[in-house]
Amino acid sequence: MKSIRERLGREWLFCDGGSGTILQKKGLKGGELPELWNLTHPEEIKDLYKGYLNAGADIFNANTFGANILHYPENLEEVITAAITLAKEAREESGREAYITLDMGPTGRLLKPMGDLDFEEAVSIYKKTVEYGVKAGADVILIETMSDSYETKAAVLAAKENSDLPVLVTCTFDARGKMLTGADVPAIVAMLEGLGVDAVGVNCSLGPKEMMPIVDSFVRYASLPIIVNPNAGLPVTRHGMTFYPVEAEEFSDIMTEIAAKGVHVIGGCCGTTPRHIAMTKEKVTKLPFQKPVYKEDTIISSYSSTVILGEKTAVIGERINPTGKKIFQQALRDNNMDYILTTGLKQEDAGAAILDVNVGLPGIDEPAMMVSVVQNLQAVTALPLQLDSSSPIALEKAMRIYNGKPMINSVNGKMETMEQIMPLVKKYGGVLVGLCLDESGIPDTAKERVAIAEKIIQTAASYGIEKKNLVIDGLTMTISHNTASGLTALDTIASCRYDLGVHTILGVSNVSFGLPQRPTVNAGFLIMAMTKGLSCAIINPNDTEIMSAYHTANALLDRDPQCMKYIETHNFKKQAVATENKPKEETKQADTLSACIERGLISQSVVMTKEALKTMDPLQLINEQLIPALDKVGKGFEAGTLYLPQLLMSADAAKAAFAAIREVMPANDRDVKGTMILATVKGDIHDIGKNIVKVMLENYGYQVLDLGKDVPPEVIVEEAIRNNIKLVGLSALMTTTVVSMEETIRLLHEKKPDTKIIVGGAVLTEEYARQIGADAYGKDAMATVRYADSIFLS
Repeated sequence: MKSIRERLGREWLFCDGGSGTILQKKGLKGGELPELWNLTHPEEIKDLYKGYLNAGADIFNANTFGANILHYPENLEEVITAAITLAKEAREESGREAYITLDMGPTGRLLKPMGDLDFEEAVSIYKKTVEYGVKAGADVILIETMSDSYETKAAVLAAKENSDLPVLVTCTFDARGKMLTGADVPAIVAMLEGLGVDAVGVNCSLGPKEMMPIVDSFVRYASLPIIVNPNAGLPVTRHGMTFYPVEAEEFSDIMTEIAAKGVHVIGGCCGTTPRHIAMTKEKVTKLPFQKPVYKEDTIISSYSSTVILGEKTAVIGERINPTGKKIFQQALRDNNMDYILTTGLKQEDAGAAILDVNVGLPGIDEPAMMVSVVQNLQAVTALPLQLDSSSPIALEKAMRIYNGKPMINSVNGKMETMEQIMPLVKKYGGVLVGLCLDESGIPDTAKERVAIAEKIIQTAASYGIEKKNLVIDGLTMTISHNTASGLTALDTIASCRYDLGVHTILGVSNVSFGLPQRPTVNAGFLIMAMTKGLSCAIINPNDTEIMSAYHTANALLDRDPQCMKYIETHNFKKQAVATENKPKEETKQADTLSACIERGLISQSVVMTKEALKTMDPLQLINEQLIPALDKVGKGFEAGTLYLPQLLMSADAAKAAFAAIREVMPANDRDVKGTMILATVKGDIHDIGKNIVKVMLENYGYQVLDLGKDVPPEVIVEEAIRNNIKLVGLSALMTTTVVSMEETIRLLHEKKPDTKIIVGGAVLTEEYARQIGADAYGKDAMATVRYADSIFLS
């Protein structure tokens, strides 16, 4: 049998379909862990496999989706080995040549800083599954139904560091094309291609019609083979059972449309059956196959933001760098993270698209500090980062824990440097900055610098690093030392951009060292560089003169439609001057508290709260500062302009501020809006959604009785009666556990009919929530807060 790598992207390949709904029909009870059937019902599992093999699946999943040491601490190897052994038997009995995947899904826990799971602990969890899967004889590793880019990265690293098997990854998106933690398609594609996976795509959460725009985005940005495995529509309930309404005929017709867009691997997810796969294969194989199209985009990404070079010059904020900055140097020595984070946020507000992060300073543990700053920055800003260090150790540690695809600054033409850094970029992914200098130093001519750039490009190619993942630094030298040096840098970037076809970068402010009126020199040089093909400018975005030059150049170069950004910036400056001229009492310290909460600055929120309490009443502070700040973030989350990490960090900052207020607030003033129960239903071991909702409810003044996960209906009802609960929130992530949710709702209606019930989870829709008897559907944490307010405050 050919390796799947020989076939991916060269011919049609077909995946299997759903398993939970099929196993339910075979007798799997609501809340029963399906992986245990590998041991208790082996013939039923083998029959599941054979159904898809006989339908024509080329790739079929071992029953290991939830098999990890969190769920199976005692017998994980036995469960995985049984799943893959049964798959081998089914393959042999069916007479088909097909690939067995070690199927890995989410752990069910959120990673830090949003949750309590450490990144390396997540890697270790997946590592165990990979080791047992490889030992048992899996052919492929499929990482699927991933809703968090950070957890996805942990799973990919575990797969690639502990096996040489092909790695396929499919993520789940909402109708807006966003993963739970904010990543869009270009962001996740950039990260996964950088990590070196073999194919990327989308599965679950949506039906094939709803998935169309997401597929379009994958086709636009992915150079790798694309996988599409939708649900059979959105779930409904019939006679107490979960059904997916898109039948095989309709499903296969829509999947034929999807395949024609330029997709390469086709299958199904929840609700699909062997018939869905067989009919899809019959129709799709009649289409001409389109090979993957290589994309030239140079993308830098965070967990939720992407910067695509070439659209216009990207501003890289230079202020998180100790060079020549005594206050910043002291902040590093004092581990003053608040100062560092504020420095980053001020640059974001001023218009930076990327933040440079350099913490190299004598006497500092640079690798540890780099990791700390990157993690803390990514907790409060969605901007991509440029990891800037001369230490390979610091760079590797930062690249490993970075959530997205970073810029890496840098290498140069010295072989020693390239040999140290390029393997790291190949492993972790990134856009690498190459400096035009080598063992002989910095050349005086543009021609010599371009020759070094060519050497860097060629060497990178030998490591498998494509030209689109390189940015060449033409090296800005001060014109006070050599008046021709500015022209040399400009000629270098022009040749690199237009002759070599590689993106470019300059540290702009270097040009003016030793001269008076440096901002004026920097601004002029920036405009000249932008006309020469400058892709990235490392500048101080808080410098109004250079940012004015930047926006002016964009307007003049037709990169600012209707000059709107130029006009907006000009008006903003006028407003800023007006604000500065306001009486001091109108710009109190408390205003800063709101900003701290909005940005998720936890320790600063405490400091500002204590300062504000010197002049404000606690209740006044809550009503005028904390709640409005939370509301602003909540509305941004609902509108899709802010994402889950920002929502949760803001909630943590508010929680810290509330704690400081409670220290001075009289006990009788500590109002609680109401008490409600939250629980993940019986059989479901995922509590990500529930925990997010809990954080938000508590910050909005509710007392939450958290019953945890895998909670039987009787326990929920008993607690509701004992505490006379007016509102219960139920969560379920798995198709097989929705029946437990429905049973809980039925029992609550019977035993405690005055209690309202709101439900949420990845497998639910508003219509489905109504069908199983819920009073409301919580599409996200803020929707639950709003519904609670309607119950308790009406």
